Amino acid sequence: MRPEKTSIVSDLSDKLKRSPFVLVTDYQRMKVGDFSELRNRLAPMGAELHVVKNNFLKRAMTDSGFPDAGETLTGQTAVVTGENDVAPVAKIFKTFATEFKIATLKIGFVDRAILSAAELEKLADLPAREVLQGQFLGLLLAPATRLVRLLNEPGSALARLLKAKAEKEGAVAQATA
Repeated sequence: MRPEKTSIVSDLSDKLKRSPFVLVTDYQRMKVGDFSELRNRLAPMGAELHVVKNNFLKRAMTDSGFPDAGETLTGQTAVVTGENDVAPVAKIFKTFATEFKIATLKIGFVDRAILSAAELEKLADLPAREVLQGQFLGLLLAPATRLVRLLNEPGSALARLLKAKAEKEGAVAQATA
């Protein structure tokens, strides 16, 4: 392989190693303006879109320890890497593909595990990471909250009983006076 090609594969391999996810998309029928729009949407999420040759991507994935993507790396391929969470990036792709009818995801890798296009669709439908963390925390705290309420209930019931008895005695005392 020529030195410039080796350099391209090496750079791509470094990007793949640093990224917690890799999304592979078909960019057929995309115009320059579409690429710019998609890149502008991905930038706030810390993701980058790169057009690559399939052979280069296959070599870089092999060098980076990714599983074999098989026959999905055909046609015109662009790869998305990033440094943050994959769910918002998948959501951007889903929205973009719906709006423009282009740039559908072929396959994805999250922590070196292969995700199909259908699994990426499900991932795009998930709420944001912060929302999921809040829901999880709520689930973890729910049993403790119920236990505290259960332990407080006998004392609360006794307090209500004593208050009702005091009010009743006060009402009886006023009636006799």
